[in-house]
Amino acid sequence: MRLAVFSDLIYRRHGGALWADEAFALFAARLAEVSERLVLVGRLDPADEPHAHRLPDGVELAGLPYYADLGGARAPVALARSLRALWRALDDVDTVWLLGPHPLGIVLALFGVARRRRVVLGVRQNLPAYVRARRPGRRALLLAAQLLEGAWRALARVFGVVVVGPDLAQRYRGARRLLDIPISLIDEADIAPVERVYDGDLVALSVGRLDAEKNPLLLADALAALRRRDPRWRMVICGDGVLRDALAARLEELGVAEHAELRGYLPFDALRAEYRAGHALLHVSWTEGFPQVLIEAFAAGLPVVATDVGGVAAVAGDAALLVPPGDAEAPATQLARLADDAQERSRLVERALARAREHTASATIARLAAFLSSEAP
Repeated sequence: MRLAVFSDLIYRRHGGALWADEAFALFAARLAEVSERLVLVGRLDPADEPHAHRLPDGVELAGLPYYADLGGARAPVALARSLRALWRALDDVDTVWLLGPHPLGIVLALFGVARRRRVVLGVRQNLPAYVRARRPGRRALLLAAQLLEGAWRALARVFGVVVVGPDLAQRYRGARRLLDIPISLIDEADIAPVERVYDGDLVALSVGRLDAEKNPLLLADALAALRRRDPRWRMVICGDGVLRDALAARLEELGVAEHAELRGYLPFDALRAEYRAGHALLHVSWTEGFPQVLIEAFAAGLPVVATDVGGVAAVAGDAALLVPPGDAEAPATQLARLADDAQERSRLVERALARAREHTASATIARLAAFLSSEAP
């Protein structure tokens, strides 16, 4: 299989290496292990500085004209200028996997049909829900997202589709062929539980973007509620985003800023150390597909408290304590319970390690490659 993977990610070249803004690119790059050739297709930012994730040496990129945001004023011109690059990206591949919904994904699907390539769609998030959370009140953007998803779901009746999580599987149940997979960067060698002591200071870890759909301001409220129950707790927050300053202000307002650390973005290797140092993971998102941070925490044997949204329940099952979204008291209660209940912690860790072994990157890549290569051109 000679494969092209389109996703609306931002790439940069720096220091002889290729960098990407999202960890999904690391997962996509692993398809090189099962492909004769792999080409990633996405926006190329001309900035000569590193981005969040360094990709393995040798990964090919078909760079598209850069725009900062699909809703921005420069986006239409950049999209129009991308057409030639999209056509050329198909020159030496036989299969194309298109992550969307996205306007260029629709174009690339049509190009793929015209050039008799295998075309497979991909969906990582509920786009209307994402826009509703990220851009509240922007009715035009929400309508555009709904139209894009409608077009993508129509294409899914023609092409196979790969979705991330059972919530999206339900939304795309009318697809011609459907594969539901996790996005995991964990392999068997990464699954290593840690002996944790809960009779001293305690750390609640949060990992994720500090953007509206992740509901990061609730972390401050949850920490304040948790410390009222047990003052041994503090919080380490790993991630960056537009709400970082608002979160810092909320922590100050509630009088818990000195008990929280905003670490900013950390690469995956550094996150491993945080998972192993923490006493529990707290995940408070409003919306999710298949949150890979849960699998990463499970691999370290870290107990998890998470909001019951999207695909979280299907991912976690009985390996996590699930709470309603938007409620600060519920996660505080469950975290305090974890500190006091060694039997419950042991139960969660045992089930978490089993979940991590079910969702290794190697196993997922093998399933994905079999699905992509079996799709008829």
